[in-house]
Amino acid sequence: MQQPTLDTLPTDDPRTLTFNVSEIFYSIQGEGTRAGRPCTFVRLQGCKLRCSWCDTPYALDHREQMQMMTGQQILDRIEAIGCGFVEFTGGEPLEQFGTFPLMALICDNGYEVAVETGGHVDVSLVDPRVIRIIDVKCPDSKMMTLNFLPNLEALRPRDEVKFVIASREDYEYARMIVRDYDLPTRCAAVLMSCVFGKLEFITLVEWILEDKLEVRFQLQQHKFVWDPETRGV
Repeated sequence: MQQPTLDTLPTDDPRTLTFNVSEIFYSIQGEGTRAGRPCTFVRLQGCKLRCSWCDTPYALDHREQMQMMTGQQILDRIEAIGCGFVEFTGGEPLEQFGTFPLMALICDNGYEVAVETGGHVDVSLVDPRVIRIIDVKCPDSKMMTLNFLPNLEALRPRDEVKFVIASREDYEYARMIVRDYDLPTRCAAVLMSCVFGKLEFITLVEWILEDKLEVRFQLQQHKFVWDPETRGV
């Protein structure tokens, strides 16, 4: 795919740009160092990746126009919800290049902003105030070859890196990336979780402990609070 550059990012006021939005909802953050915190989620529609374990397949098709919203309408919805923490997710939010200036606008309005990205889009142009959560794809996802690994060399202290593990092969690949890129020294947290229903939690925990790997095991909290198939949580 075309990577974002200064020349390809829109220069119009982000309030006037139009976005394909799958859903905007208020819930708790289910993962990462902010797990359990109330959060407004802006889920954008469309993603190039087709991960074998994707838990939001309804948000993948770019051709499906869901809610077409301007940046101002998104900001109005965020303000109406009234939560100070906002996360952009997908789909893949960074495939809509207007997301870059929109996140900066929301930061300008005093919000703490995070973006969860599938790791195939260059994140270097994301506003430095935004927390970048980069999901590095492992072999069982079938999308490993699309990882944009230069992202790992451009990590900032507040960023997080996430691996979703379905098998021993996935774990060994993640372990290699953690060590080769010295990830624990580059970012706020290195996160590992199981593909829900595919790998026993204790199995992954035992692998991490055996290797004394400096990562954080995590559960997807929202899948324990609500039914795992529930949307908008």
